[in-house]
Amino acid sequence: MADEAKGGALEFHPMDQFIVKPLFGDGGVGVFSFTNVTLWLALAVLCVFALMVLGTSRRAIIPSRTQSIAELAYGFVYQMVEDVTGKDGIKYFPYIMTLFMFIVFANFLGLIPMSFTTTSHIAVTAVLGFGVFIAVTAIGFIKNGMGFLSLFWVSSAPLPLRPILALIEVISYFVRPVSHSIRLAGNLMAGHAVLKVFAGFAQVTAVAPIAVLGVTAIYGLEVLVAFIQAYVFTILTCVYLKDALHPHH
Repeated sequence: MADEAKGGALEFHPMDQFIVKPLFGDGGVGVFSFTNVTLWLALAVLCVFALMVLGTSRRAIIPSRTQSIAELAYGFVYQMVEDVTGKDGIKYFPYIMTLFMFIVFANFLGLIPMSFTTTSHIAVTAVLGFGVFIAVTAIGFIKNGMGFLSLFWVSSAPLPLRPILALIEVISYFVRPVSHSIRLAGNLMAGHAVLKVFAGFAQVTAVAPIAVLGVTAIYGLEVLVAFIQAYVFTILTCVYLKDALHPHH
């Protein structure tokens, strides 16, 4: 938050909330350290398990609230996969559904006061982004063989332009996992940092009412961003999967 410095000024440290700290002991973070990141990643997984497994274990014709939420999420992602990738992409629905639910819960858990936003760290989102990139590339070559390379050859363009466009397509393809992961982490980090700054100003009597209104507005926006970023990450995964299944322009 904001601390009063010796000179009476306010010091803001909005990035302190993203520091990885061990939960046990005062030493540094090691390979096997149980950190705040570990805790909140585990909680996100447990939330997905609780909703999708425990919440639907007693399925009924008249669903409970938990079952209704699970079915709504299932239908939403299923329709997205079918609309973007076609029937060929349905077999990969479990993977895409898992990605969406994990990111949604990780994003929303990060909005709890005193929690840790795991998806604000590029180390987390890069694993998700490069995981999608490797999986989609592997599927492209397995399904199409060397024909997958036709993704980079724009046959509809004039012949002299095709080599240049092919180079651009190759570069843009390998940039995908970087933009895929940075987009998610950057949006979550920026929003939480701004929220922390406004919360710090709320301690200043003169601007406290405005700061509180700002915190409320930004928090509402962050709730929307938490869902939208999960949706964007998922639909881009579907688009990349569509390119792997149907690489021909």
